[in-house]
Amino acid sequence: MPSRKRRRRPPPGTAPGTLVADPSAPKPTVQVVTYGPDRCVEQSLRDIADVRECLDRWPVTWINVDGLGDVQMVARLADILGLHRLAVEDTVNTHQRTKVEHYPHHLFLVLHMAAYESGLETEQLSLFLGRNFVVTFQEGRPGDPFHPIRERLRQAVGHVRQSGADHLAYCLIDAVIDGYFPVLETIGERLDAFEDEILARPSRGVASRVHQLKRDLMTLRRMIWPLRETMNSLLRDPSPLVTDETRLYLRDCYDHTVRVIDFIEAYRELGSDLMDLYLSSMGQRMNEVMKVLTIIATIFIPLTFITSIYGMNFQPDRSPWNMPELTWYFGYPFALGLMAVLAVGMLLYFRRKGWLGGPAGPPDTDAGRPGPSDTDAGRPGPSDKSAGPAKER
Repeated sequence: MPSRKRRRRPPPGTAPGTLVADPSAPKPTVQVVTYGPDRCVEQSLRDIADVRECLDRWPVTWINVDGLGDVQMVARLADILGLHRLAVEDTVNTHQRTKVEHYPHHLFLVLHMAAYESGLETEQLSLFLGRNFVVTFQEGRPGDPFHPIRERLRQAVGHVRQSGADHLAYCLIDAVIDGYFPVLETIGERLDAFEDEILARPSRGVASRVHQLKRDLMTLRRMIWPLRETMNSLLRDPSPLVTDETRLYLRDCYDHTVRVIDFIEAYRELGSDLMDLYLSSMGQRMNEVMKVLTIIATIFIPLTFITSIYGMNFQPDRSPWNMPELTWYFGYPFALGLMAVLAVGMLLYFRRKGWLGGPAGPPDTDAGRPGPSDTDAGRPGPSDKSAGPAKER
C-alpha cells in the first residue's frame, strides 16, 4: 500500500505572497516549446532571462517547469511574465483546491493530474494563460499526460499550431481530464476482481484492499468535483484571453468532467456494496460453520444419552429390569447398532428438512428472471467507450 505524503504548508500568519519551498521538492527543469503555423522548436532553458526572447520572436510559447525546489527561479520567471504574487504562492504551496482565478493580464488554473500504478498518485498542475504564452508548473514527479500534445505540435497534427495560446491551454486541460479515465478503468477492473474473490472465497486482505480503493476514489472525488465548477467558470465568465471558438472546445472538457464524476460515484457505491458483500459472505461462512457444529452436537446428544444409560452401574442379577442387555451375548453390537441407526436417521431427517445439503422446497420459479449481473448494464467498466481518452480533434 503506498504511503500518503503529507504536504507541507507555510506557517500560520505568513504574509500573503510569501514563497516557501518544500525542502523535499526536486530542483526545477525548464522546457520551452515555441511554435507558429510553420515551425515548432523545443529547447531546455538554463537562463530564465532567455524567456523574453522567446516571447518576442514566437506567436505562442509554452513554458513547462518540472519541479518546485527553487523558489528564486520561480519568482524570477513570474517577474518576467508578470504573474501575480498570490498565484505564484499557490503554485509553490501544492495543497490547493482545483480552481480558476482571473487576473488582469492572465488566467490562473489549478488542476490535479492522476496516475495509477501500484496505487493512486496525484500531482498538482498550476497553469497560467497569457496573451501569447502558457506556463505549467509540475511538482516534479516522473511523467505527465502531455506527450500526445507535444507530438501534435511536432507533427503539426490538427490546428493547434494555427491557433493561439488559449487553444494550447485547452489541450492541456483536456489531457489532464482524459488522464482520469485510465485510472478509473484500472480501479473498475480491481473492483470486479475483488467482487469475484469475495464471491469465491473471501480473505482477510480483500477488505483492506477494497477500503484502500474507496480512499483513492474519495481522493479523486475531492479533485474532480471542483473541476466541474472550474470548467463552468471558464465557459460562463468572459475573458479576452479565451476566444469563443476555444469555449466550444471547453464545453467538451466540461462534459468529460461530468462523466468522470458519474464514474467516480458509481465506483464509490460499488465499493460500499463490496464491503457489505464481504461482511455478508463472512457472516454466511460463519453461519455454515456454526450449522455444521450444531448438527454434530445435535447428533451426539442422543448418542451420549444412550452411552450414559449403559454406563450406569446396574446389576442384572438383582433384578431382570436392571439392564438385561448387559449380560446379553449381542448387547455390545446392539448398543453400537442402535447409535448408528439413530445417527443415520437424524442425518436423513436433517437433509429432508433442508438443514443439511441445501434448502428443501419447491423449485425456483425465478430461474428465467435475469440476475443482478444481467441487469447491471449501467456499471461503468473497461468496455465503456467513454472510459478512454482516444478521440480525434
